[in-house]
Amino acid sequence: MLNFSLTEEQEAVADMVRQFAEKEVYPTIKEYDRQQEMNPAVMPRMAELGILGINIPVRYGGQGFDYVTLGLVCEELERVDTTLRVVMSVHMGLNSMGVLQWGTEEQKQRFLAPQARGEKYAGFGLTEPGAGSDVAGMRSTAVRDGDDYIINGEKMWISLATKAHHILWFAKTDPDAQPAHKGITAFMVEMDMPGVTSGDIHGKLGVRAGSTGWIHCDNVRVPAANRIGEEGEGFKIAMSCLDNGRYTVAAGATGLIRTSLEASLKYANERETFGKPIAQYQLIQQKIAWMTQWYDNARLLYLRVGWMKNEGIRNTREVSMAKWYATDQSFKAANEAIQIHGAYGFSDEYDVERYLRNSRGAIIYEGTSEIHQLMQAGYAFGWRKDKPLRCELPAYDPDFWTE
Repeated sequence: MLNFSLTEEQEAVADMVRQFAEKEVYPTIKEYDRQQEMNPAVMPRMAELGILGINIPVRYGGQGFDYVTLGLVCEELERVDTTLRVVMSVHMGLNSMGVLQWGTEEQKQRFLAPQARGEKYAGFGLTEPGAGSDVAGMRSTAVRDGDDYIINGEKMWISLATKAHHILWFAKTDPDAQPAHKGITAFMVEMDMPGVTSGDIHGKLGVRAGSTGWIHCDNVRVPAANRIGEEGEGFKIAMSCLDNGRYTVAAGATGLIRTSLEASLKYANERETFGKPIAQYQLIQQKIAWMTQWYDNARLLYLRVGWMKNEGIRNTREVSMAKWYATDQSFKAANEAIQIHGAYGFSDEYDVERYLRNSRGAIIYEGTSEIHQLMQAGYAFGWRKDKPLRCELPAYDPDFWTE
């Protein structure tokens, strides 16, 4: 049965993360956003607090909390700045949870445990200069050579490209496979391997206080022991990882709606025109009401997905809906917040202009809104049905997670 109440532990974790973000990140986020640089203290501090392994079992170096807690953490992080949630999306959702689902016991000990402890940072290498939504169009290749694979290719728009130690890299081991996506295989590429180079991208519209860049592999020799799953399973692995990443994006975008609402309420009560606070004007109240509705709906959608993950229920359709709705509404909420702030909202004196810039990216990454619309239509018509995977994300088991 779906229970909407949070446990004391879940509320305590959310409060801890809220205090960290407000007290340790918020005071400097505007300056790092202007500099287009990532605060070097953020990820070490998140590791110290256990955030980078919040929902990974204790036996693998994590904190042993459930998937709902992960969502609450992402909401609190993006309430202060999207760059914080992006860290969780790639390090936790796209990589660590993928290793938890698909990795061998040896790989969990070698890769997942140091990531959960925050000793190593993790990224996700799927998008390429000529392949985004069209995953099968990737050009990265991996050729078997004895006990190794030789990987060549380039990934683009990769979060933590210059910060990560491990990249879950997708390449074609069978370029002639039909359909093409069946020739894709997943590997854990270690960034200190010879032939790996990376760099940051500057000039982004938003998420400027984060690391986004490119990674190039030039004849990189990767041990077969670093292959995640079997040959040809890469597409399935990538899509399952995206289910997890989309969950973190949905929860984070909910936090952005909330912070846009909070900023608007504060400003509307303080700002006076024609002798009274603008909060007393009905059109301002309408915008506030919209944001309140968007927040409540987005939160309910991601909490449903968190519950499904806890129960071990496949949630590809539900997480697609949550991601699509929350990101679209976060953009609308930030836009309305700027309108409420008037000319002040057009400058970086107030945070709402950063909220709008940050909100725009999530409508593109981890499945564009158009992709999610097609997915939802496919489910509604019955054209799209989810088949069981060889390895499903494990349901939350308190005994296993905390022992």
